[in-house]
Amino acid sequence: MTSERVRSLLLITVPILIVLLVAGIFFFNRNNNIAMEGPSGEIALNETNSKAWGAFYPNHWDSYQANLKNTEHPSHFDSKPYMKTIYAGFGFAAEYNEPRSHLYTITDIQAIDTARKKAGAPCFTCKSSQVPQLMKKYGDQYYLMSFDEISKEITEPIGCLDCHDPKTMNLRLSRPALIEALQRQGRDIEQISNQEMRSLVCAQCHVTYYFMPQTKKITFPWDKGVKADQILAYYDEKNFSEWVHPMAKTGLVKPRHAEYETFMGSTHQSAGLACADCHMSFTKVGNKKISSHEWRSPMDNIEQNCTTCHRNGTEWLRERVNLIQSQCKQSQDLAAWAVVEAINELKISHETAGVNQDKLKAAMAMHRKAQWYLDYVMVTNGYGFHNPTETLTNLNIAIDTAHQATKLAREARL
Repeated sequence: MTSERVRSLLLITVPILIVLLVAGIFFFNRNNNIAMEGPSGEIALNETNSKAWGAFYPNHWDSYQANLKNTEHPSHFDSKPYMKTIYAGFGFAAEYNEPRSHLYTITDIQAIDTARKKAGAPCFTCKSSQVPQLMKKYGDQYYLMSFDEISKEITEPIGCLDCHDPKTMNLRLSRPALIEALQRQGRDIEQISNQEMRSLVCAQCHVTYYFMPQTKKITFPWDKGVKADQILAYYDEKNFSEWVHPMAKTGLVKPRHAEYETFMGSTHQSAGLACADCHMSFTKVGNKKISSHEWRSPMDNIEQNCTTCHRNGTEWLRERVNLIQSQCKQSQDLAAWAVVEAINELKISHETAGVNQDKLKAAMAMHRKAQWYLDYVMVTNGYGFHNPTETLTNLNIAIDTAHQATKLAREARL
């Protein structure tokens, strides 16, 4: 081939290659340089209607709306029949249903059994994006209002304003109870990292709490720490009980969905993960990257939620999770029936004349402890997966102390 012919071919080929290279780079970037979905307008400062936010964040809105598919709402009593005895004398014994999508919070709470409404307005605190504004409107009087009084003013379920600043979209805390608990721990709210905030916005609600006597103000019992033993020590120091069990005559405290507290110190939390990493994983919609707002179990999409870190394959992961959860459920059932046995023995002792009062009181103290450790696990979502080691430890304590309560209650009659 002559040099002139080579030169001609190069003059033709090189421009074509350059065009193809530029086009390839363009299409690669278009498909792989994922853009974050951004606002196309201004959202009102106190906009509680999430649909208004969705106009500017359509992909996020679509994932949020996907929560409507989660309609299952069975009673806890179907899978945990022992609950009725354990919660006797308390509102949860009348009705206690499995949670479903956050978008049904208002529908579900407004339909609860009358016995559950006695707690009043605070029941709505984690059910609606309108609550922070109502708290500002009524001040501490909010906590003393009746269920029906506040129900009339609420129409919106949990939404965007609960966790996001409408101007910057930054994560923020909107519930006073969490802010106050962190401040009592000496935390500077302004210095909390974004990664930690991806758990703390969940901790506004997925935590245990109680109502302060007299004021009914929602308070997180974290002053001694966030673990089951530390929280029980907090209550014991205050000699605090929420109700007296009608059969066992024991003063009891009711834990609530302590997902955040259980997650703290777990393998995943210690590795730097946040709640949102597994329950709101990043996903791609077209060339946009969003954090999915379809709150659900990571098991619903193992490939997306778990395999970024775990390379063992989806089937291995599913089997591993199922094993952990089945072990925790079995231990929970054992602990629950042990607590029921203790309650029944205490009832017999209270109805028996001439019992040893010291042993009876000791049995009641063991019952209080056993029921606390059991209930702490029983009402926490995930069947132990948020922290398997801690969960099984708490259940072992529940089983042991329940057996001690039963033994002491029987000895009191001898």
